[in-house]
Amino acid sequence: MQRVTILLLFLIGHSLFSSCQPIEHSEWGEGDQRGAMNRLGPEQVLAASKLIRQGKTIELGRLYSNDMPLPGKRSYQLQIPDSLRFGPYGDNQVVFNVDVVASTLTQIGTQFDGLGHVGRRSFWTDYYYNGFKGSDIVTKDGLTKLGVEQVGAFFTRGILIDIPAYKGVKQLEKGYIISEADVRGCLEQKGLSLREGDVVLVRTGQGQLWNQGVKAMSQAPGLGIAAVRWLAAQKIVMIGADNNAVEATPGEHPKHAIEGHEELLIKHGIYLFENLDLEALSREQVYEFAFSYAPLKLKGATGSPGNPVAIY
Repeated sequence: MQRVTILLLFLIGHSLFSSCQPIEHSEWGEGDQRGAMNRLGPEQVLAASKLIRQGKTIELGRLYSNDMPLPGKRSYQLQIPDSLRFGPYGDNQVVFNVDVVASTLTQIGTQFDGLGHVGRRSFWTDYYYNGFKGSDIVTKDGLTKLGVEQVGAFFTRGILIDIPAYKGVKQLEKGYIISEADVRGCLEQKGLSLREGDVVLVRTGQGQLWNQGVKAMSQAPGLGIAAVRWLAAQKIVMIGADNNAVEATPGEHPKHAIEGHEELLIKHGIYLFENLDLEALSREQVYEFAFSYAPLKLKGATGSPGNPVAIY
């Protein structure tokens, strides 16, 4: 009995240790808060500008509205109350309105995930990107480190990886795991390769279900962990997708919660952009473009809403 107990304790301890490896410091230094954004500089901006040949733009953000899909306890409401309707003023009888938004603003709709959005608990301590401890940086008034105000503006090369088009289907089936081979095959088909500093947008086709509500968007097809790791190794700055998590949900390892977020945000400082509208890019067959986006400078926020733009 004693041997069995010791064996069980060993197995439990080994399992706990294996899932609680320490967070390594960033390649950009112990105090870094910007992660992969350190890869963007004048070279990437100038290279992206050369991709603008037709002078056309495609907006990639969803409409924020009172009836958009809202998972879990997230909320959104915009109103113009009578108390915030002003005027008329002056001889010209000017009137104006002020709106009120009550919302979990940074993590609804088309949402940009900052580096303080997801951490990992290791031996009763929560760790975030670059080893920052949750007990040190997470407060009721927001993050004291890794807030979205640290990120800055994106203007770099964007690449569309259109997996349904590559496979000849309208959209991927629920829960489909996009493999490394899928990603590489799609790039090879279009004669594209990734460069350091790129933003990669992955189309699954699930964005076509956006107006059908939360349930329709569940069990999302998306990137598998092998594809995530391969993309991270290409030294990109962000991955976006038209699903609600970028990675597949529940993924190939159901007991591992959002492990793609863990790999990208915590380990590599690579940002995520969820619930993008990639249908126009696909229709127009725009696979390489200049990508522009700047998150709202919300001090201490875990992420930001926004409307990124593809320019070609």
